[in-house]
Amino acid sequence: MTTMDKILTVCPYCGCGCGLYLHVDRGRLVGVSPSKSHPVNRGSLCVKGWNAHEFVVHPDRLLSPMIKDKGEFRECTWDTALDYVAKRLMEIRDRHGPDSIGILSSAKCTNEENYLMMKFARAVVGTNNIDHCARLCHSSTVGGLAAAFGSGAMTNSISEIRDAKVLFVIGSNTTEQHPMIGMHMLDAVDRGAILIVADPRRPQIAEFAHIHLRHKPGTDVALLMGIMHIIVNEGLVDIDFVRRRTENFDTFERILRDFHPHAVERITGVGIEEIRRVARIYAMEKRSMLFYAMGITQHITGVDNVRACANLVMLTGHIGLPSSGINPLRGQNNVQGACDMGALPNVYSGYQTVTNPRARRKFERAWKRKLPVKPGLTVVEMTEAAYEGRLKALYIMGENPLLSDPDLNHVKEAMKRLDLLIVQDIFPNETMQYAHVVLPACSFAEKDGTFTNTERRVQLLRKAIEPVGSSRPDWEIITKLSRRMGYDMKYRGTYEIMEEIALLTPSYGGMLHHRLREVHGLQWPCPDIAHPGTPFLHRKKIAKGLGTFITVEFKPPAELPDEEYPFILTTGRIYFHYHTGTMCRRTSVLEREEPSCYVEINPDDAEALHIKDKSQVRVSSRRGSITVLARVTDRTPQGVVFIPFHYSEAAANLLTNAALDPTVKIPEYKVCAVKVEPLIKEDRRPRSIKIVDLEDLRIT
Repeated sequence: MTTMDKILTVCPYCGCGCGLYLHVDRGRLVGVSPSKSHPVNRGSLCVKGWNAHEFVVHPDRLLSPMIKDKGEFRECTWDTALDYVAKRLMEIRDRHGPDSIGILSSAKCTNEENYLMMKFARAVVGTNNIDHCARLCHSSTVGGLAAAFGSGAMTNSISEIRDAKVLFVIGSNTTEQHPMIGMHMLDAVDRGAILIVADPRRPQIAEFAHIHLRHKPGTDVALLMGIMHIIVNEGLVDIDFVRRRTENFDTFERILRDFHPHAVERITGVGIEEIRRVARIYAMEKRSMLFYAMGITQHITGVDNVRACANLVMLTGHIGLPSSGINPLRGQNNVQGACDMGALPNVYSGYQTVTNPRARRKFERAWKRKLPVKPGLTVVEMTEAAYEGRLKALYIMGENPLLSDPDLNHVKEAMKRLDLLIVQDIFPNETMQYAHVVLPACSFAEKDGTFTNTERRVQLLRKAIEPVGSSRPDWEIITKLSRRMGYDMKYRGTYEIMEEIALLTPSYGGMLHHRLREVHGLQWPCPDIAHPGTPFLHRKKIAKGLGTFITVEFKPPAELPDEEYPFILTTGRIYFHYHTGTMCRRTSVLEREEPSCYVEINPDDAEALHIKDKSQVRVSSRRGSITVLARVTDRTPQGVVFIPFHYSEAAANLLTNAALDPTVKIPEYKVCAVKVEPLIKEDRRPRSIKIVDLEDLRIT
């Protein structure tokens, strides 16, 4: 009788970074159990974590490299596929220049793989055209918090939540999107903490809230500035903190005067007394933690939304202390790490800018290559460049832009126009149909490396089983391709890649694999091998010296409802599914629970349009339409509808607007105008819909 092996590793789903054991019986992956000692999940897992093993051995796995020949994919050897990719990339680079090539890295891949992909783009191809899905979720965080504090990450630790006295959650359905963080929040509530939720919908976490502010979609800046206006007027500012540790307060205060509570009430739809109550509760308790997610970031004002959150934290002095701070909840398992590793068009690892001559010289000496100076294109800009013919080749690792990007019909046309599209993934996906080459990669269970969770915790990923089919770890594919293109990347294992990362990245200086084996990870900054890691940031001083109050103004969403498209559409994740569904929709339990796409619509709106619960409806925007089931519920306010974006057969991003935040180019997924029509028409004439009043948007 053989003993089942249990390999400690990290969950591949959300940014919580839960510790779990993969159960292996004679080389077969058979189950999962939680780590009881892990500081995030403490012996628990969400439904996705409990089933994280099933997709790994799904029969849909890509098993062999493929090249498209006369419109059909044919299997080939690794040598044939890599030789072809190297030859075509070099031809395109030599003919059209390095910037005719774009590279998408991945928040699903390890730190080591993202670092190598960043190095491949800059040292091998010679371009800064590298980005990944953080552009679509938390680029606003990196841009907004880095300018305010010098660091674009969660300031505090998940384990500190249970000791907080006030939890202010804005734009995050935490219990569904980050279930184990939600568990800590509910523990805090049980221990007496006050939970404040601000969200236009009534998400699951709002069921446990003491106060729920239901502001109109796209009015976050007005709401936050209104709260701060009251804090200033009522003398609740932490004056000592503001004087000693911040700058630009006087300029900020002058702008703040415009956000009188009466104007804020008119714009947001939230009553003055509710705003005043929240301002007092949040300001007067030092152990107040602010949390946000994509409800804040995915707007054309995403950076301003984040800046407003940062201003609120500084105004009250809720930073640099345990159980306080500003805490963006990152969406994917390694989206924090992919950003840390420089899989972005303007920075190397550790957020060292490509335009900084000193940083550039450091990487040039280490990599022995002259590096490009000009920042590259973002995800959405690459799509536009491909559409216009300026981008000739795109190499995609672990991303699925034909389901995740906005305005999918436009993305589809752009992909068709590429001379070369390389897709490197574990499953067939929507993007693969336009690929010229497909490279099969390993899942999280078949390789080692590190992931960095939302609280900056760098954790060791351990290999549990051998690669499925002839799939290979992404880092091995990158190194072999690099050698074929004349740049010899040589590493004996991922531990050597991390050693190089530590040499070049100050915040990861002490992050070596042998240290991570001894603990459940270390939190950056960890500058040397003697450093214990940093549970919370900005303890004695703000990372960049002084925190900066940055002025923000209220701007309405890019597309407002009208008579033709009377509803506001907002999109998001749900508990049983995850992003573009390549993993979760190949997991029987998860697919069983939510097999079909739906649109949430308020009962009053449904009655006006003669729409019945579970009936089929067509949802249309100026960019496309989809057919889904109606879910009649008061979780969604009148004039607003909600659609999850996981379903390729009813892709919500066919509807969404590609309008961008001007600073970080994140699309506005959270607000666009749509109409809803029943597929089975009744004789009765539909009544007019009450359009969300976003027309009079002047502050003064």
